[in-house]
Amino acid sequence: MDGVDNSVTNPDLSTGSFTPEGEQLKGSDLARAALEAAKASAKARGRVPGSKAKGRPVNRRRRRWSGAGPDDRDPQPLGRIASRIAADRGWVEQLQGGQVFGRWAKLVGEDVAEHATPIALSDGELTVQASSTAWATQLRLLQRELIKRIAAGVGNGVVKRLKIKGPDAPSWRHGPRHAPGRGPRDTYG
Repeated sequence: MDGVDNSVTNPDLSTGSFTPEGEQLKGSDLARAALEAAKASAKARGRVPGSKAKGRPVNRRRRRWSGAGPDDRDPQPLGRIASRIAADRGWVEQLQGGQVFGRWAKLVGEDVAEHATPIALSDGELTVQASSTAWATQLRLLQRELIKRIAAGVGNGVVKRLKIKGPDAPSWRHGPRHAPGRGPRDTYG
């Protein structure tokens, strides 16, 4: 119809030739036909089907055990495998950031951890919320020392800056939308 000849499309398994379109191959017959066509193509290029490629040495001697020295086939500790996967996939920075949250009390000390909580870490800036305004002021004074402690425990460059917030004040906003202005507070006394 479109100028395409569809008269011979199915290979004949016994002779290696194609059958007329009247016969449709299905399932395993189609797979066998594809295999026969691949073998015929390899034979036409001068390769014997089932043999190894030329130019590659065949190592007939196979080691059965790794021997006295360490080998890739030896069982590996789970921590080493996990760190290798993290390095391959680029997760090292996120895992170091997670260590800041997981080891917060050990990194900054018990007394500071009792009154300060890490909230977020993005682009080297750690946001910390203090339990009171006095502790927020104290944390601002200790900021350089805290960054040094965190760098010693987790690694340099994970936390570059601290953003210290005081305790949250009550909010009159409920829900994602709000109108500008004072709101319900303008009717109070």
